[in-house]
Amino acid sequence: MKFQAVVGMGFGDEGKGKAVSSLCLDSDNPLVIRFCGGQQAGHHVVLNDKLDHVFSNFGSGTLQGAETYWSEYCTVDPVGIINELNILLAKNIKSILRINKKCPVTTPYEKQYNQAHDKIHNHGSCGVGVGQTYQREQDHYSLLFSDLYFPSILKTKLELLSKYYNFELDCTDFLIACDKLVSSYRIIPTDGLSGLLSYYDRLIFEGSQGLLLDQTYGFFPHVTRANTGIKNIIDMGFTPNVFYVTRAYQTRHGNGHMTNEHIKHDVKKNPYEQNPSNGFQGKFRIAYLDLDLLRYALSRETHPLLPVSKTLVITCLDLMQSYKLTISGKLIEYENENQFVEKIKTSLDISVCFLSKSPFPELYLKN
Repeated sequence: MKFQAVVGMGFGDEGKGKAVSSLCLDSDNPLVIRFCGGQQAGHHVVLNDKLDHVFSNFGSGTLQGAETYWSEYCTVDPVGIINELNILLAKNIKSILRINKKCPVTTPYEKQYNQAHDKIHNHGSCGVGVGQTYQREQDHYSLLFSDLYFPSILKTKLELLSKYYNFELDCTDFLIACDKLVSSYRIIPTDGLSGLLSYYDRLIFEGSQGLLLDQTYGFFPHVTRANTGIKNIIDMGFTPNVFYVTRAYQTRHGNGHMTNEHIKHDVKKNPYEQNPSNGFQGKFRIAYLDLDLLRYALSRETHPLLPVSKTLVITCLDLMQSYKLTISGKLIEYENENQFVEKIKTSLDISVCFLSKSPFPELYLKN
């Protein structure tokens, strides 16, 4: 069995969904595993220039029929799952979502608190309650996916959450979604991966956000409450071949550190861009690539069990009208795409590079 992982190198929006989708094309029966973050992902996949979807609660291989496993490191949003499931079914896309029973559940309380908190502190949150769900669990007000199968327990815990947050909310829609979730044969609770491995020929770990948003080595406080690199995967007992994804330029939603914005860029507008201006995250920002940031991100990807191999994936190359990037703050322009790509490869010490044009031709990644 092959183990592969797709990890963003920047501040998100690198093209992780596209890479996962392409890896699934090279497998007969893959399982896509979400190993960090939660429902704040927005991974846009286009298949055969016709079928498209933005994945938040299902893996980015769903269009190819791949099943999804939601690991215990991820938060669960029942309302979001049911909404997305209905959208997929309306598109005649049928798949299975397996959810670890230990996943923390996001309620309307975390969403409301998250949004109110961000209006004050301007952290650039997605506003969907992921970070606050992790915080609530640390404060011992636990609500796990397994609890949804006990209605009386769920009701009691929601009452306790009202006291914890010191405000009340109408949770009717949330409870309806929970009821639909536990009764759906497409949503399957699991105790872990060990009993599932024999059913699949490949595990593809799909990252959420990017290395520069990691809770440990990102630029606090504008980070995500997750380990966005390989740590969770290795802690699960797997050592995958890793595909590190970056656009040919930097992107970021909302507030937080990003270099080179003082330099006027000529990157073309991507007609397939998702959420270019999100209400809680704020403006979608673009700047030329900074190799120092990418080198820093990879330098923090250390573990006693190193990946079998590292592969660089560069997306959106055709949006570059001039091939510019910065090294140690100095702007350098290259004559053509080959020189531009070669500099990135050698600077990051990654020997293999898969390239992708935009909007969404498949990568056909091989490993």
